[in-house]
Amino acid sequence: MQKVPNDEKLKLCRNYFYFGFAFLPFLWLVNTVWFVRDAFFKDEFEEQKELRKYVIRSGIGTCLWTIGIVTWISIYQLNRADWGELGDKLSFLIPLGRP
Repeated sequence: MQKVPNDEKLKLCRNYFYFGFAFLPFLWLVNTVWFVRDAFFKDEFEEQKELRKYVIRSGIGTCLWTIGIVTWISIYQLNRADWGELGDKLSFLIPLGRP
């Protein structure tokens, strides 16, 4: 990424941010990790303000998706057996153990 011009970095960052809305929050994580140094720790350049905006929003999106998926997994794992047939239908693999 060091050899990529700043305007190309901004285009790539913007694309990763918008593709993250297609239920691909991993792209937001990649976007945040790849561009955080350019957005916050490099000397000022013309596209930095907009780049920073997309990095912050990608970081927030990553956090929200992480909280949401951890919450869903926790609720599902704790209540799958109590939900009966619905819990089984939502499961890809039915775990052995508690009926």
